[in-house]
Amino acid sequence: MAETTTGTGLPKGFRDAGTGWPQLERLPHPAHRIPFLGDVLGVDRSRPLQDSMRHARALGPIFRRKVFGKEFVFVWGARLAADLADESRFAKHVGLGVANLRPVAGDGLFTAYNHEPNWQLAHDVLAPGFSREAMAGYHRMMLDVAARLTGHWDRAEAAGSAVDVPGDMTKLTLETIARTGFGHDFGSFERARPHPFVTAMVGTLSYAQRLNSVPAPLAPLLLRGATRRNADDIAYLNRTVDDLVRARRTDSGSGSDSGDLLDRMLETAHPETGERLSDENVRRQVITFLVAGHETTSGALSFALYYLSRHPEIAARARAEVDRIWGDTAAPGYEQVARLRYLRRVLDESLRLWPTAPAFAREARQDTVLAGEHPMRRGAWTLVLTPMLHRDPDAWGADAERFDPDRFDAAAVRARPPHVFKPFGTGARACIGRQFALHEATLVLGLLLRRYELRADPAYRLKVTERLTLMPEGLRLRLERRTPPAAQEPEAPSGAVEGGGSGPRCPVHGAGD
Repeated sequence: MAETTTGTGLPKGFRDAGTGWPQLERLPHPAHRIPFLGDVLGVDRSRPLQDSMRHARALGPIFRRKVFGKEFVFVWGARLAADLADESRFAKHVGLGVANLRPVAGDGLFTAYNHEPNWQLAHDVLAPGFSREAMAGYHRMMLDVAARLTGHWDRAEAAGSAVDVPGDMTKLTLETIARTGFGHDFGSFERARPHPFVTAMVGTLSYAQRLNSVPAPLAPLLLRGATRRNADDIAYLNRTVDDLVRARRTDSGSGSDSGDLLDRMLETAHPETGERLSDENVRRQVITFLVAGHETTSGALSFALYYLSRHPEIAARARAEVDRIWGDTAAPGYEQVARLRYLRRVLDESLRLWPTAPAFAREARQDTVLAGEHPMRRGAWTLVLTPMLHRDPDAWGADAERFDPDRFDAAAVRARPPHVFKPFGTGARACIGRQFALHEATLVLGLLLRRYELRADPAYRLKVTERLTLMPEGLRLRLERRTPPAAQEPEAPSGAVEGGGSGPRCPVHGAGD
């Protein structure tokens, strides 16, 4: 089990960088710092990640910012990030927006402190649910949900209407994780408005981010209405999951067994200790999977579709690969998804430029010196800006801002230094569901490319919205139906599905548990 500095004598709550970085004054900071308020001139409170990216470009691979008297250290240089990946010296730090989610997710996989025992218990119990065999079993349900998406898009195409890409990808990924993980159907594609679960989920994520933009003593006053709405959102999420678990317990009493993630949470004991997840922990893990399991994947799909629509030559190359490998197969088998290597490069390159979980924090397990240059005391932490790490010219070249899937050609990957691609976090707490997300996203992109030509709005300019995760704002595409090989219909099968091949390759490191 990963050890941590948290809960072992260090102060709880926020730890100012001034207490953990003995030579903090060496680090650059934005100009025009104001006493007490700090580096607030020109700050964009609605886009703090992109605001930090702007400062990163000006200040270099490690820098500091002061907000309302509190100092933060940011890192994005490839050499520094590689050193932070050393699990013997650094561990996951739960802070900033992630800690703000603990009222709803508690010690769930993503929000748990390293020392909390339920994290390791849940990880060990649930890990087999993301094995190759389990993934092959989820594949048919992924196809079923994808068929609901293509039905929805067929109707839009016939009517000459543009499709709401982020909205529809959110519906798709919510239904996929709900069905594969918990046997539940939210009916997202049958609704004119987002399901209330999505509304509540977006509310909690947005509130968690807003808490970072106001001084803590003033939050109860400045966010009074938002705090009440957040409490209502949390209560709705809890009720929804409690109803879902209650229904499953009733079904279990009748002898049914779906073998999904919820069954594992309710029925599986730890293989070594025999311990089971408590009812409260089950609720927290279900909420974690429903939120994290669809919010990040929907963003990844949306950014990939944006880039495919903007680069028709890349879309044509990916589509030709899909046609060649899937041929006239009505419903591609599990192993056929793994063979879409160029399409996976498209997805990886989208995740490089806009990793939808855009930062991860690391803390020192003991006194150490980061990259032989920056002293850190035990418990000191820093935030790694993943989109900037993915743009470091030392690792990715002078054209790092350019979209180029061939960066993920096998030879190019081998030529790069390690630890420079981190869309799923790093180390022991990397995302447990990354294989699930990559398989789902590659499958869906293949189905959409085989079925449609994607027509971008020439007037659209990418605007990234932030709610802890990232999403292209207002992205709409027009569709043109195409005739795939042998004019097959790609609807999902109702019976057994082909399987047996290996899943899509996983990045060397996966934002995470």
